[in-house]
Amino acid sequence: MIFDFNPTNILMTLKDFKTTSARREYLEKTLNIKLNKIAQIEADEENIHCENMIGSTSLPLGVAGPLKIFEKNYYIPLATTEGALVASVSRGCKAINLSGGATSYVENVGTTRGPAFETSGLKESMEFKKWLDDNFNLLKDITEKTSSHLKLKKLGTRIAGRYVYVRFYFDTGEAMGMNMVTIAIDSLSQFIEKNTKAKCLAVSGNFCIDKKPAWLNFISGRGKRVWAETILKKEIVEEVLKTTSEKFFEVWLSKCMIGSAMSGSLGFNAHFANIVAAFFAATGQDLAHLVEGSMGMTTAKVLENGDLYVSVYLPAVMVGTVGGGTKIKIKQEALSIIGAKSSIELAEVLGGAVLAGEISLLASLAEGSLARTHEKLGR
Repeated sequence: MIFDFNPTNILMTLKDFKTTSARREYLEKTLNIKLNKIAQIEADEENIHCENMIGSTSLPLGVAGPLKIFEKNYYIPLATTEGALVASVSRGCKAINLSGGATSYVENVGTTRGPAFETSGLKESMEFKKWLDDNFNLLKDITEKTSSHLKLKKLGTRIAGRYVYVRFYFDTGEAMGMNMVTIAIDSLSQFIEKNTKAKCLAVSGNFCIDKKPAWLNFISGRGKRVWAETILKKEIVEEVLKTTSEKFFEVWLSKCMIGSAMSGSLGFNAHFANIVAAFFAATGQDLAHLVEGSMGMTTAKVLENGDLYVSVYLPAVMVGTVGGGTKIKIKQEALSIIGAKSSIELAEVLGGAVLAGEISLLASLAEGSLARTHEKLGR
């Protein structure tokens, strides 16, 4: 045995090293391995929050598009190891462009944090809820003192006996903003404990609801709600997508609607997660928020002239153009490919990319080419 793999020993040892290279060399010597590729990738250490860092890893980066949204063309960077994904999104972009383009709309719902409080019982819980509502402006002042980029938009309260859950919604500017929101709620919870009888049990009480699939996020939204739509010309459906509007519709109905209902899915879509994951990985978003991004609904309708209407709705998109992983230089370069001037515009482009991906996959299923395409591009 070369090394005693006690997790505590490893962590205590690695944190004693002051540099990335020293940690990496220690692991190479201890485990009798080589980490040459990890060492070659630029670390960009000053912009990365990662403990016990030994280097960086990478994903293949492709570009789909251009995609025409509101008369503007966007290229879409996608980081993925799944063969056929970038080609599929590009095909969807082509079909959309040849049909006149897409539209995409975004509502800034707000980044949420939902602490859990405890009271002595229902009477006190009801009094606490009223206190929160009556003192909203005071709570707003307390939270906004923690960051000049933060604005408290609203709150919602739910009671379960002695437990009170409060969902705070914040405008976090161009940042996704989870860290600033957590800091704000921590400060606010201390204030609440000093001025009420309620006790904060957890700054996050799963009422946020953060990085977990939930109907609350589907219904109420989280981060940004995103819609995108297009009308595909009948001849484009046939020439580019190799199917018909009617066949596309039948696949959409059976898969996205009935199939999702039969399985109890929180996603009434074909594969939102594929595009969201690749987009997030490319642009430095928090990858765990893929969970919220995988939820949503695709709709389709065959119009009287044979054209095909397709839309997507993503109720909980957590993205930003500043902060977090977006500070890494390689992610900034990927963001520069898109050229979005705000987090709203970035979400619009993501909506369009998801729309393109849904169109291409559903058409491939209708055509019967999914397995053949993956055999060619994904093996």
